[in-house]
Amino acid sequence: MKNYSTLFLDLDETLYPHSNGLWEKIGERITLFMVSRLNINEENAQDLRARYLSEYGTTLNGLRANHAIDPDVYMEFVHDVPIHDHIEPAPHLRQMLASIRIKKIIFTNSHDAHVKRVLNALDVSDQIDDIIDIYALNFINKPRPEAYAEALKIAHYPDTKTCILADDRSVNLIPAAELGMTTVLVGGNESDPAITHRIDEITDLVECIPELADTSLRRMR
Repeated sequence: MKNYSTLFLDLDETLYPHSNGLWEKIGERITLFMVSRLNINEENAQDLRARYLSEYGTTLNGLRANHAIDPDVYMEFVHDVPIHDHIEPAPHLRQMLASIRIKKIIFTNSHDAHVKRVLNALDVSDQIDDIIDIYALNFINKPRPEAYAEALKIAHYPDTKTCILADDRSVNLIPAAELGMTTVLVGGNESDPAITHRIDEITDLVECIPELADTSLRRMR
């Protein structure tokens, strides 16, 4: 059994399911921001958003590179959504995280304020040891390899072979696998050699990798 030291966790659609509609609402705000700031129609905004996501990894960095958009203004606008309409306390998630005795770090392309709102809504804030957001990454986002290097630096250089990354996007797991991390795809069914494990939801994590958990605190179903 492997001795792990660090668990990196994505946030959106990883700690909560796609089905709750939060990310869809944020996506609508992203499109609205682009329509209003770039003076384009909704269809063009959606096409441009898809292109920037493909080319830059985030819409934000596409907007920064091509339109000099202020990231603070963007982040405040797109995350101005009623979190509690979509997320409620998640006791199974809380119990699962509490059972994990290694360092737990949110590693996200989002920003700190949004992360804290989501963690508070899920009632798991006290189960997370650190947050590495897009500002901490100096706007170098996943899946760029530099983002993983910076995350490891912030985490005080753990041995990558003792690290796990759980993310809902397989493209974000590929650089982690190349560094030697164990990778977990959450809620997806993509096939890629970079994916070590697949789980339907994040609360399945300790069942998938049982050595993560203190056996006395494991989630019971």
